[in-house]
Amino acid sequence: MNRFAHPLPELEEVEILLEELLDQEDSDLVVFNDDVNTFDHVTQILIKVCKHTPEQAEQCTLIIHYKGKCAVKKGSKIELKPMCEAILDAGIQAAIL
Repeated sequence: MNRFAHPLPELEEVEILLEELLDQEDSDLVVFNDDVNTFDHVTQILIKVCKHTPEQAEQCTLIIHYKGKCAVKKGSKIELKPMCEAILDAGIQAAIL
């Protein structure tokens, strides 16, 4: 072996790098329908949390109502996590998929 060659990174370092890469991949923030929240409440939360326009939020709310769920935002898990938590805190079911 060439003594000037760079040593291979430790397996643990490789795993951490792979996890960071996976976290950067696009995921979906999905909101689910329920029988509790009103259209207005869901629409207002999407405007506040996801920075949707009123039109975007209304369209997503209709999709949630009729299809049972809607991907309301795409991004990395790191950027979607606080949004998901805020939606959950508002009493609306959501998940990052």
